[in-house]
Amino acid sequence: MFHLMGVLQRISVPLENAGVPHELIGGLAVLIHVERANAEYGRTTKDVDLMIQRCDLQRVIGIAEQHGFRFRHVAGVDMLCYGETNKAKDAVHLLFSGEKVKPNQIEPNPPLAPQNVQVRGQNVSIIPVADLIRMKLTTNRLVDQVHVKDMEEVGLITPEIEQSLTPELSQRLQAIRERD
Repeated sequence: MFHLMGVLQRISVPLENAGVPHELIGGLAVLIHVERANAEYGRTTKDVDLMIQRCDLQRVIGIAEQHGFRFRHVAGVDMLCYGETNKAKDAVHLLFSGEKVKPNQIEPNPPLAPQNVQVRGQNVSIIPVADLIRMKLTTNRLVDQVHVKDMEEVGLITPEIEQSLTPELSQRLQAIRERD
């Protein structure tokens, strides 16, 4: 996690300083939210995912390149590589607010609404829990289902969040609850 937080800060701080809206999403966001609720349930992740607005992509690329990142677009995925590798698993993955990652995605990604939280002394702009849960239920891969289960186990899925889900997302949440 320390390595990932370092990578996150390496891109996030310059974006903050330039006034570029963004928020941490994905597994690292799940880890942070879960650990804040109950540190015993934190599960590590392998990469950093950021959501930005499509209109800011060129600015993000320019800022990233000034801070040692290289932009790549591979197999429909936009990413910022760092270090000596060009591997997707070691990159900062960029997703876009208001867009679908895949055409079969139930809902587009939510609008940016970052919350600022302190994580080990560092400020992090992170996706709100309700939006993160919707994103995880929308993509519904096995890893996303595990993340939803983790958030459920520490009480992050509140009745208010559950009531805000569409019927299809509610069905997915129920299916995850029924598995074990």
